[in-house]
Amino acid sequence: MPTALPTIEEIRADLAESEIHHVGVASADVLADTRAELLARRAAGLHADMQFTYRNPERSTDPSRAVANAQSIIVAARSYVTDPAQFSPPIPSVTNDGPHARVGRYAWVDHYAPLRQALRDVARTIRRAGHRAVAFADDNAIVDRAVAYRAGLGWYGKNANLLLPGAGSFFVLGCIITTADYPVADRPAADGCGDCVRCIDACPTAAIVAPGVIDGNRCLAWVLQRPGTIPDEYRAAIGDRIYGCDDCQDVCPITVRLGERTTVAPTGHERPSISAFELLTASDEWIEERCGWWYIAERDVRWLRRNALVVVGNAAEPGDTRAFDLLTTYSSGDDDVLADHARWALDRLADRRAVEVTA
Repeated sequence: MPTALPTIEEIRADLAESEIHHVGVASADVLADTRAELLARRAAGLHADMQFTYRNPERSTDPSRAVANAQSIIVAARSYVTDPAQFSPPIPSVTNDGPHARVGRYAWVDHYAPLRQALRDVARTIRRAGHRAVAFADDNAIVDRAVAYRAGLGWYGKNANLLLPGAGSFFVLGCIITTADYPVADRPAADGCGDCVRCIDACPTAAIVAPGVIDGNRCLAWVLQRPGTIPDEYRAAIGDRIYGCDDCQDVCPITVRLGERTTVAPTGHERPSISAFELLTASDEWIEERCGWWYIAERDVRWLRRNALVVVGNAAEPGDTRAFDLLTTYSSGDDDVLADHARWALDRLADRRAVEVTA
């Protein structure tokens, strides 16, 4: 026998137990404006071959394609900050083990896992009440950022992230599409950016080509995930990044002026950086164990090694003999892509050494 349908207040209370404190409801109508934007940006090449929700905009903007006869969408945002001190950008580090490559905050640990599990638990209670309900988190079935906007959780910042009032953008998003008819938000959140353009000015590759519009070809977060050869013009800008880029968020006043209430408890497994040397010497299995929740194109860790070679060129001590030896080995290897990046890194080290000598 079906149980009583949980109210949205009961759902909020259940999700709060998983440190999810921002919950809203949107209609399950087609996201027509979002579909038009995805199609236009794909036609303009701004998606840079990114698939995800660009793969099939007709599907990812129609909730009923994910759940037939969908009536409403419960959307949630969970913070991925464990310490207020993280609001300051991490300082790049070079140790006796060589340069440590920075990881984007959202990927320090798998923050989607607790969000996904909490949403699945709620979806289960809705199904017990006789309705269909499916949870999605980091899934190409739905543009959850657009759903969160429709639900009034926040507005689109000029860096294209969803900004939550008084809380910013350091959140992962997920949702439940359901045939249950929950009351939806009256209106989207008001734009709180005003005339601030700090994110645009801070982007190291000028990837924010218009307010809210990102050129994926230039965005370092995608450059580091995209398979193939990294264009020469972006390699120095990568600096010591291995995965992700937080620059446009690190300067956002809405995002960095946060309080204790927007943090979550640390798991003890956070990894804000990883040794570039280890990525170049360890086995595939070692890398997969430590980075398995990251999006890695084709699940091929050679792309992380490619990134590590660039990091060594940018961040290793110019006189580090181990860096020189590793790069030399890769430069004559059988993998043409890795060899190309290794040769670039050798030239980069040489240029940096020359600057030190003349300084």
